Amino acid sequence: MLQKLMAYVRENRETVYSLFRCYQSRGKTLILGSELWDEFHVFCQECRDASGLDESPLADALKKTQEAAVVDPWFYLDIRPSVAKWHYLRYHFETMSFEEISVSEFLAFKESLINNGREESILEVDLAPFERDFPKMSQTRSIGHGVEFLNRKFSSRLASELTKGDELLLSFLRVHGYRDTPFMINNSITTVKELRGALMQAVEHLERQSRGLQWHDLEHDLRVMGFEAGWGRSIDGIKKTMMMLSDLLEASDHQNLERFLGRIPMIFNMVILSPHGYFGQDHVLGLPDTGGQVVYILDQVRALEREMKKRIYNQGLDVDPQILILTRLIPEAGETTCNQEEELVNGTENVRILRIPFRQEDGSVLRHWISRFEVWPYLEAFAKEAEKEVLSRLGRRPDLVIGNYSDGNLAATLLARRLEVTQCNIAHALEKTKYLYSALYWQNMEKPYHFSCQFTADLIAMNSADFIITSSYQEIAGSSDVVGQYESYSSFTMPGLQRIIHGVDVFDPKFNIVSPGADAEVYFPFSEHDRRLVGLHGEIEQLIFGREESDSRGWLDDKEKPIIFSMARLDHIKNLTGLVQWFAESEELRNLANLLIIGGTVHPDDSGDSEEREQIEKMHELFEQHDLAGKVRWLGMRLDKNLSGELYRYIADHKGVFVQPAFFEAFGLTVIEAMASGLPTFATRYGGPLEIIEDGVSGFHIDPNHGARAAEILVEFFLRSLETPSYWQQLSQGAIKRVESKYTWKRYAKRLLSLTCIYGFWKYATNLERQETHRYLEMLYHLQFRPLASSISHED
Repeated sequence: MLQKLMAYVRENRETVYSLFRCYQSRGKTLILGSELWDEFHVFCQECRDASGLDESPLADALKKTQEAAVVDPWFYLDIRPSVAKWHYLRYHFETMSFEEISVSEFLAFKESLINNGREESILEVDLAPFERDFPKMSQTRSIGHGVEFLNRKFSSRLASELTKGDELLLSFLRVHGYRDTPFMINNSITTVKELRGALMQAVEHLERQSRGLQWHDLEHDLRVMGFEAGWGRSIDGIKKTMMMLSDLLEASDHQNLERFLGRIPMIFNMVILSPHGYFGQDHVLGLPDTGGQVVYILDQVRALEREMKKRIYNQGLDVDPQILILTRLIPEAGETTCNQEEELVNGTENVRILRIPFRQEDGSVLRHWISRFEVWPYLEAFAKEAEKEVLSRLGRRPDLVIGNYSDGNLAATLLARRLEVTQCNIAHALEKTKYLYSALYWQNMEKPYHFSCQFTADLIAMNSADFIITSSYQEIAGSSDVVGQYESYSSFTMPGLQRIIHGVDVFDPKFNIVSPGADAEVYFPFSEHDRRLVGLHGEIEQLIFGREESDSRGWLDDKEKPIIFSMARLDHIKNLTGLVQWFAESEELRNLANLLIIGGTVHPDDSGDSEEREQIEKMHELFEQHDLAGKVRWLGMRLDKNLSGELYRYIADHKGVFVQPAFFEAFGLTVIEAMASGLPTFATRYGGPLEIIEDGVSGFHIDPNHGARAAEILVEFFLRSLETPSYWQQLSQGAIKRVESKYTWKRYAKRLLSLTCIYGFWKYATNLERQETHRYLEMLYHLQFRPLASSISHED
């Protein structure tokens, strides 16, 4: 691509010069890729000398350009020809020269725009040299499938006599146990040759035994051969695990390696961190910084406990797994339980929410809620106190530490490093891609958002994690025309603070796509009448068709119309006000359907979040401006899960739809919930929903930046459903089948535990290979992050 582009620019100097001068004449120093492309089309239509330009290599390059920077005499472009592949170029207006430059040069030019042309020395962060010997993927289709790549790599290592992969596997088996009880093999097996022989002897012995025997019937003989508990409970399970290892030692196979590692008893205790917001089971959803992440974790731990118990039982062990959710204690917690130090998670036996306070410099407890953007000064002390509580309650180190969101991931990094255990990160959402030019103009946003801390913490935590779970490919690497959340950390600059040359590499095999699901006990198809909570229908009808009260605005005059339903936090990124505006401005859509919105509160004074207050006021303005009473119902309340599940189904009974209009959605749990209930779903094309929904089969993609077209798609659907009633049913069934095939918590739990086993082994096998990276990150934490975090506490 680059070679053709350079040749075209040389051969068409005047046309290229005219086009670039056109961009320069706009008077903007920073131009988004979409703006470049729109201006390009105008130029092609108006310029007589632009024949063939729209099909040229330059057109291809501009279509793939993310942004341009212009200051006479320079015009800079960053071109992304494919996922996670970048080229940086600059054009000189006087000499008409065009050349490729380094990422450092490109970022330095952007910094000069902020610094009024001044060049300043700045910290450059480059993690690439430390990672050059660590295996990385090269194919974009492999992104998010890191574990398969690692298994293939280690299978090759097993097959090589020189690398002694089989001895490594033997030594790994020897380290497993629980408290003082060893698992798998004992001290009588000291070499791979002895292990091979013992496995052969054991399998032959098992084949002579009666079916139906269990470990306790066989343990005496197997222990004499060198084996301890952990191979399985039943004779068939024990034999299968032993044969897997025998086959693996004889001829390596990456799929067999994954299956075998998943059968090793490695995971008994788990710690999950989620410090910010109000983490509780009741009366928290909709409170500031509290939403889908809480639902995600509570559903996650229930599924994980079930899967852990099942695995431990099948391994022939009698251990009760424990999961601790570490969050923040908030003494002034209102109606919530967030002021309780400990809370058992409903529907579990040994999953507890453990709340640890944020402490101020004098050791006193911070009593009130603070924004997720202000938690940074408290996380180090939080992690240290968490370490003591974890060791006290578990009596040992956990087998896995999972961080959630930026703050939880940093706390997980600190905790996992001190305990020397496997660390998994889950972002849920990264703020960097939510705000335009958030890194470049970080100083203008520092007071409300403290992005200096957040983006530095993200870099440290992402590169420290042993593996990273994402809900979708989009989250990692975006699409052909949209940069992924993690990819946005590959290189960027924060003028006056740091220039990231190589930050996060999305080709790193630590990335894995493990999509969550909806709670199948709560969110199930509307057609399953025997499971329906019909006793809630009176309450639901009052919610939907009641008159205005203190926690609502608007009502619905025509009860016969199908309902367009949306439910989310009331903040800018979720774009609920955008949906109301699309509806208000489409007369055809208003004639076909009603609109029901559940989000936030209807009273600005009841919100402690400035962004939410702004959206509340905007919602009221839309009601006034378009006279929406009678057509739109807005409920400012939080629903419990059972009520929300039956609400989805009730709306499906009346042939309604669900709309998720966010500007960006990392995954979209409400999308899964609605689809599982059988509601045809229309969701943003930016983020996870692009993968969840098969457009036109299990729902529809909409562009939140083009509201009029989104409204047209809804109109087209309702009209076609009126003409062909089976069409609504077709989309409903498509949604249900899609969720059942790909998005369940059972699938999630099995995959996460398998990943933990595999990355635990990989961490053991390659521990020395990443020590340099960890030392570099430690320096970045102490010399960069800590002073930034400390400055927040001084300000506040």
